[in-house]
Amino acid sequence: MNAHENHRAEADARGDMPSRPWSPEEVTRQERLLRYLGAVATAAAKHTGTAAGQSGTEGQAPSAATPAPRPALPEPGEPLVRDVMDVPAASLREDLPYRDIARLLAREHAGALPVVDAEDHVVGVVSESDLLAKVAFDASGHRPGRIGRLRERRMHGKARGETAADLMTSPAITVLPGATVAEAAWLAALARLKRMPVTDRKGRLVGVVRRDALLQALIRDDAGIQAEVQATIEGCCPPADRESVDVTVHDGIVELTGRLPSATMARLVAQVEEIADVVEVKNLLTTG
Repeated sequence: MNAHENHRAEADARGDMPSRPWSPEEVTRQERLLRYLGAVATAAAKHTGTAAGQSGTEGQAPSAATPAPRPALPEPGEPLVRDVMDVPAASLREDLPYRDIARLLAREHAGALPVVDAEDHVVGVVSESDLLAKVAFDASGHRPGRIGRLRERRMHGKARGETAADLMTSPAITVLPGATVAEAAWLAALARLKRMPVTDRKGRLVGVVRRDALLQALIRDDAGIQAEVQATIEGCCPPADRESVDVTVHDGIVELTGRLPSATMARLVAQVEEIADVVEVKNLLTTG
């Protein structure tokens, strides 16, 4: 390797390293994020080929999707949006001026809020980005020409608005209270949303669900995982072998120690690997 190649390799290595050492909290956060992404991927695989609006949403998918067959009903014990949503939910009236919108977003510590009509039907969402775009266009004085890009002309027309109805993005992406948390997380990931309005089947606002609440609901703690592993051991191992297996779980990593017959050990490890939220199985079992 010549001097140039050596310098390039060192630069690439530095680029792959964090700018500062990760703290234990950061490592845990990264592990939780990976587990969350795994749960979302599982939900996406389960609902591939279905329109997000058929079961969990009020007919608004992140893109102009064609309606598809309704997904399967939630499994018993599966967490639902109604279990994790925030009630009541802050909202904006259609005629609210943009300066008041900014004040309300700041007061609620929210990056976006749903816009509702007089009967509380969700008609759109206004975000900080919408307000910033308005200020930027107003300050620049730029006006698109007659043959300007269509997207630029639409943005300019929207930025000239003064109320929530003018500035909002519509239709809003919403979710039903009876949707599963996995469906909501999948939809939030597709639409890149941190918060989603929750509506009844008539489109009226009943709450809001936050992405971090979905994360908490999707990822079981280690105690919950350990309880399922223990139940798996009881179902997989003969009574005489159960007492010889010890289980520890840390950040989703399952460690199995003890002694089992080889066939039983292989079956147990395979079943534990299939448990939701298990990141890794460390098989320290010995045969005997």
